[in-house]
Amino acid sequence: MEKAWTPPVRWIVLVAAVLSLFSTAQAYRLSTLNLRGPYDIEVGSLLLLNATYWFVPAAFSLPIFYLARRYRLDTGRWPGSLAIHIAAALFFSVVHLFCMLGVRSLLWTDAGKPQTISWTAFAQRQYLMQLDWLLMTYSAIIGLSYALDYRRESQARAIKEATLETRLMEARLQTLQAELHPHFLFNTLHAISTLVHTSPDAADRMISRLSDLLRLTFDGTGAPAVSLQEELEFLQKYLEIEQIRFQDRLSVLYDVDSETLDAEVPRLILQPLVENAIKHGVSPRSGRGLIQISSRLRDNALWIEVRDNGVGLDGKGRSRLHSGVGLSNTRARLECLYGTAHRLEFSEGSEGLAVQMQIPLTRLPPGAGDAAVRVA
Repeated sequence: MEKAWTPPVRWIVLVAAVLSLFSTAQAYRLSTLNLRGPYDIEVGSLLLLNATYWFVPAAFSLPIFYLARRYRLDTGRWPGSLAIHIAAALFFSVVHLFCMLGVRSLLWTDAGKPQTISWTAFAQRQYLMQLDWLLMTYSAIIGLSYALDYRRESQARAIKEATLETRLMEARLQTLQAELHPHFLFNTLHAISTLVHTSPDAADRMISRLSDLLRLTFDGTGAPAVSLQEELEFLQKYLEIEQIRFQDRLSVLYDVDSETLDAEVPRLILQPLVENAIKHGVSPRSGRGLIQISSRLRDNALWIEVRDNGVGLDGKGRSRLHSGVGLSNTRARLECLYGTAHRLEFSEGSEGLAVQMQIPLTRLPPGAGDAAVRVA
């Protein structure tokens, strides 16, 4: 169990010293305003008396903190706890009285007691004059203890909730990434199966490229984010497979700013965008298809575009933008990682479709990714 927090002794001493000085200044000023005439009083004696008044509660503060946590007033057993606190407060007030009388005895003859009053009456008068303030001081320390405990409990709950939310988010991201791998692998194997009988050599090369691609996947650390450089290397392996399938019908052009290569991106974030461009843009096209991948830095953000010269979007194509596994997965991952700080937009030009993605710029340390980006 976590140890209950108590104020450091230096803080308690500092507060008692400040209150002592304030009370001394207040008492001295009141003495100068005595309407009966000038009143001679020693500042040193006044300071010692007020210091005693405040340092006695300071000495009791740690035991009061202990009693506040040992006998709590916010539980079902509060009547018994209240009785204990009343007894402790009265004991505290009596000790305070004797300390004050002791200091007064050191400063003045008979502790400043008038000769016409008995010690019993004088002690009672001194006790009753200060009792309400002493009980308020005891209650204030109890209240401060509860306030600090509630604050710490609130912070602990906030940290626990944030940790739980982070774990849930990580679990969701892992689920989304696990969903993406079979989707990508199934599509690639389907492409290989179409070439096994018609072009065995091409199918063999695709299997070899798929092996390289899977090696990159399994050799990774499993982190949800990698450098753009690593992501582009993975994407190149995927595009080599697609180029084998399309032969001379598919060209890829990279327009990558070197300053973006160390930027952090979600793992496998580009492959679904490129796959969508090939499947719905280049594949239905009769002529040569082109995929262009660009990256830039804009306003402290990473901007990436995947553009194709395909057939563009029809009614069914637009519906697939919202229902396809790859793009739905991409949207969900970006939402998990960046919330409203990201953009994923689709725009149609004279031909084909462009997908623009913008995410906050986070740079990885040097050496995080050593892959060499080539133009396919």
